[in-house]
Amino acid sequence: MKPLCRSIGIPLLSLMLCLYGGLAQAEEKRTKFSLAWSIYVGFMPWAYMDEAGIMDKWAKKYGIEVDLVQINDYIEAINMYTVGEFDGATMTNMDMLTIPSASGVDTTALITGDFSNGNDAVVLKGRDSIQDIKGMEVYLLELSVSHYALARALEMAGLSERDVTLVNTSDADIATTFKNSDVQAATLWNPQLQMAMQEPDAVKVFDSSQIPGEILDVMGVNSDTLKQYPELGKAVTGAWFETVGIMLGDSPQAVAARTYMGENSGTDLAGYDMQLAATYMFKTPQEKLDYLTTERVRETMDFVTRFTFKHGLLGSGAESPDVIGIELPDGSIWGNKDNVKMRFDHQFVRMAADGTL
Repeated sequence: MKPLCRSIGIPLLSLMLCLYGGLAQAEEKRTKFSLAWSIYVGFMPWAYMDEAGIMDKWAKKYGIEVDLVQINDYIEAINMYTVGEFDGATMTNMDMLTIPSASGVDTTALITGDFSNGNDAVVLKGRDSIQDIKGMEVYLLELSVSHYALARALEMAGLSERDVTLVNTSDADIATTFKNSDVQAATLWNPQLQMAMQEPDAVKVFDSSQIPGEILDVMGVNSDTLKQYPELGKAVTGAWFETVGIMLGDSPQAVAARTYMGENSGTDLAGYDMQLAATYMFKTPQEKLDYLTTERVRETMDFVTRFTFKHGLLGSGAESPDVIGIELPDGSIWGNKDNVKMRFDHQFVRMAADGTL
């Protein structure tokens, strides 16, 4: 807001006009917002929501416009949100913590649409036990959710990262790399996982169904923006659950929706359904509320914060895993109460569950 006029002796009418102009500018509200999404099975509903006009319908209900923008590079989408080019972006809970929140951008998981229930996996060639991974080179995208999945797999098997050698590989190259006869172990996610499993001797020795609810897929939105413009939270939440209600099931509309999502993510209906089968998608607002309880979120983020702190992902000045405060679904703060930058606020989901959106 421009400063109000403070000239001495200014005529009364001019002073009134100046004051009015300043107040009008102060009261001017935004009506246009933009959210970024990238290709992944749990994020494809955003594509269909946009194509089918569902987002436009809900945005119009609340007198706003919401632009859904596809960004081909997953991390780039999060980075663009973090520097303020978007009001929100699709990301995992771990990446929400380590990129925007660790950078000081207070971010709310407005939509927690699903969790990986087999979409992330450790794959070996010709071996059927995670214990066989000891001493091997493991190809993966370091410091990603694949890295997290591997760390959890090793921990649960009584091993550690010291028992393997990590080979950093981009997500774009890892499925092709796994075809190399010298590569015997990899950790990767769909659709690359689906491609790797086509190798005749590929065996999944661990997948994310063994750590349910730990790898969450969210639409993270700037918390200050949501506080100032709750209509954005209402519109996006309403549009999301309408879309999910359409896509799940066997009706012609559901099949058409998933066919669109599959084709626009580089596969087909069968391929998309295969990925969806390894994704636990919350079908209704109440199902999400029942599953993502305060206790479950606290337990999940305990694993995540310990992993990210160990690998230096919470910033060079981080002295402990709880350097970033996390608001839990019941409003309590876990971690640093003076540095709350990550929130699981279910107020809009509760409205959807109550039918008050």
